[in-house]
Amino acid sequence: MHRLLASRRSFSPILAILMTASSFAACAPWELGEDDTPDIDDPGSVAVAAEPPPAISGGTLAVSKSTVRAVAADPDRDRVWIVDLQAQKLTAEIALQKGDEPGRVVEDGAGRFHVALRRGGAIVTVDADSGTIVDRRDVCPAPRGIAYDERTDELHVACLGGELVTLPAGPGAATRRLKLDRDLRDVVVDGDRLLVSKFRSAELLTIGADGIVVEQKKLPPFDMFGQAFAPTVAWRTIKLPTGGVAMVHQRSLIAPVEIVEGGYSSGGCDGSVVHSTVSEVGTPGSDGQPNLAPALPSATLPVDVAVSDDGLSYAVVAAGKSEILVTSAASLRVSQEFGEAGCTEPEQRVPVEGEPTAVAFAGNAVIVQTREPAGIQLLGVDGAGNRVANVITLPGESRRDTGHEMFHRNASGPMACASCHPEGGDDNHTWNFNPIGPRRTQFVSGGILKTAPFHWDGDMSGIEAIMDEVFERRMGGMHQGPRRVKIFARWIDSLPAPPVSPAPDAEAVARGDALFHDTTVNCASCHGGAQLTTNESLDVGTGKAFQVPSLVRIGARAPFMHDGCASSLKDRFTNPACGGGDRHGKTSHLSEGQIDDLVAYLETL
Repeated sequence: MHRLLASRRSFSPILAILMTASSFAACAPWELGEDDTPDIDDPGSVAVAAEPPPAISGGTLAVSKSTVRAVAADPDRDRVWIVDLQAQKLTAEIALQKGDEPGRVVEDGAGRFHVALRRGGAIVTVDADSGTIVDRRDVCPAPRGIAYDERTDELHVACLGGELVTLPAGPGAATRRLKLDRDLRDVVVDGDRLLVSKFRSAELLTIGADGIVVEQKKLPPFDMFGQAFAPTVAWRTIKLPTGGVAMVHQRSLIAPVEIVEGGYSSGGCDGSVVHSTVSEVGTPGSDGQPNLAPALPSATLPVDVAVSDDGLSYAVVAAGKSEILVTSAASLRVSQEFGEAGCTEPEQRVPVEGEPTAVAFAGNAVIVQTREPAGIQLLGVDGAGNRVANVITLPGESRRDTGHEMFHRNASGPMACASCHPEGGDDNHTWNFNPIGPRRTQFVSGGILKTAPFHWDGDMSGIEAIMDEVFERRMGGMHQGPRRVKIFARWIDSLPAPPVSPAPDAEAVARGDALFHDTTVNCASCHGGAQLTTNESLDVGTGKAFQVPSLVRIGARAPFMHDGCASSLKDRFTNPACGGGDRHGKTSHLSEGQIDDLVAYLETL
């Protein structure tokens, strides 16, 4: 294996040129006419994939304990690739079912690899020697994280819907099913405990051997030059070889964001209201407390992280800039005593041809997976110190799509649309816009194009207004032609709503359904139709008219209301701070049990 590839480049903060998702709302219905069809064969042209590719989730690569083999899940093509790292060649292509969207990969004690199928609702087990599937087991509608427990020879699977499922590494049904908070992401085995991350809120749950949550830890806020940032979007959480976990995540500005030209680039050291970092939690000597890691400038869209075997080096995927950032663990443990300690430039910025989505160490080499074109890259330097990138091209069809690129990539700025709308969702953050006020980031998947006009205030009539006011004026982005805007809209329109988990109490759901549609309660009069909204702007007792939001997958979108005042759906009905009373549905006469029934129904939408 080669030594790590060193690439030192000067950093110059500039304005982000892709639309920040904190203010993004989807566009009006459109049609792409035949005259607008781009020339996909022209690399300088826009491109439209025959089937729009899924949003980037990252973290789809595993290297065997022997470091001779890489197994890569490919959600764009519903494939699993097996690569011999020593011979540097593809040894197997494993086709999955259409729409499975494979994600996390883990190796067990017998050398089998297990892949979480994010939309297939299952775990598939692969024999890497023969390149075949040996088992497929249903676990939950939306499996996300997966870990192998060497002590018990079991797999633990964390699911979007809050399920934490334990099953044998070999054949067999699940042995335990826990129901935790929604939005689970990664799971790490820590002795007889499990550490489970929550995606959008960057929290860490500690689950005891008895299945009880013994601790729920939220990362602390971060001060940078007098500006406060809140932790958001934990893209990946991994086990550290020295104990504890590392979480690559974002932080979002709490201080007011000025609604002026370039106002969304008025944040921290990289000039952004969103930055990325790697926080360590539970390391030896930390008393279990997270460190206040400095920001990694322009680590745009940090969808994956890997740590070297000795725990001294990190590699972070900056998918939005097509870079791998390699830095020492020590540089991320700087004590935050002065404002100058708020940022740390990575030791190496490694440009990657293609769109990187996952990273792993194999000895001292850094292994990178790219989605477009599909490939595995071994990054290192030769004996003379020359830059080397050995590329193993994978035979998957092109999934290039200009709409997908516009959403995820930003070669010259510190943010992308997906920074605040990860996987087409939201970042769990309530922004304080001056002079508008607090506004909760909105969800953009599940048919959002049909809910115009946009923004909580209904002040954006369509995608053209978004691009002119937000993309160009506030973000300083370049003007986009009508064809690119249409292709962007096409990709947004393709984003499916996240899978929903079955309700534990079907009778409660039925009662809640009846209440929702009861004219006395009056929910359905505003939240009706396919998108569960009338697209109107109404004052429901909040002192101002706001857009009626879609309730599609509302259960996965806490906190609620335009200002995030309700931490849960039940809180929406019982928290006086959210206001509204019977102007926002007539619910004051409902009993606590009826409110619970109504919430049970809403969580199934």
